[in-house]
Amino acid sequence: MLGRLGLRLKGVRWPARPALRLPRTRRGRRWLVQGLMAACVLALVPATWMRLEAGDRVGTTAEAPAREVAVVFGAGLWKGRPTPYLAHRLDAAAELYRAGKVKVVLVTGDNSRVEYDEPDAMRTYLTGRGVPDERIVSDYAGFDSWDSCVRAKKIFGVDRAVLVSQGFHIHRAVTLCRSAGIDAYGVGVDEPRDSVWYYGGVRELAASGKAALDALFRPDPRFLGPREPGVTEALADTPDTP
Repeated sequence: MLGRLGLRLKGVRWPARPALRLPRTRRGRRWLVQGLMAACVLALVPATWMRLEAGDRVGTTAEAPAREVAVVFGAGLWKGRPTPYLAHRLDAAAELYRAGKVKVVLVTGDNSRVEYDEPDAMRTYLTGRGVPDERIVSDYAGFDSWDSCVRAKKIFGVDRAVLVSQGFHIHRAVTLCRSAGIDAYGVGVDEPRDSVWYYGGVRELAASGKAALDALFRPDPRFLGPREPGVTEALADTPDTP
């Protein structure tokens, strides 16, 4: 069948793809360069604004202030386990817990499919690093950073938190959570400058545009739902919360 079809297609003339033509005049080339420069500037504006907005609210685990809650954003799974980047975020959260800087860890990620469960994988990883299961609260509808911040505030009642993510993402996370009404401090996890890190940095330029619109218009998350008492109950069982 495929052979016959291939024989029939040999005589077909496919339309040629139009070639990309650069402007021929000096003025046209100048307009093209200026347009590309303007596009680059516009792409950098939201990311620059978020870095300035986060200001001095970003540091290391040692510099992080004492807060009741740490919020860890999902960063993907590989064969059901946290990716290295997500594992490093969870390591930082476990370090904050062991140092007594936080009492509860809110893990927020994607569980939109039965076979993909970021929060439970994050919980399993944290318990393996010494964080008690009863000190971990799961948000199964943290589909993006804005959703995670809004749900932390509106659903879980988080008013103050230490956010944990990679350095290229943490300024956006702090800005969004502050826009959602959370007094946020961000811990930026260091990573080697590998291809994944550079991809994350480039991706931030695209994501920062959407994030700026989220911070401006403050839409409801994809899924809101009723209030959940998990954080409040976990804190009620912890003595001497910061």
